[in-house]
Amino acid sequence: MRKDINRLKVVLAEKNITNKWLAQQLGKDQAMISKWCTNTSQPSLEMLIQIARLLDVRADDLLRKL
Repeated sequence: MRKDINRLKVVLAEKNITNKWLAQQLGKDQAMISKWCTNTSQPSLEMLIQIARLLDVRADDLLRKL
């Protein structure tokens, strides 16, 4: 059973921001953002911090609480 590690998809939806916009801001492929949103793969810690800054949230807001 796969567990969701990040909440990126949820936070993007809450902020009404698209994967495409985030990909453009980060200079990443939209497919990579999609993988992060579906928890197929995870962003690095440095990337997570950069995403948090772009979305104006704390980095821990992007992580699933255990």
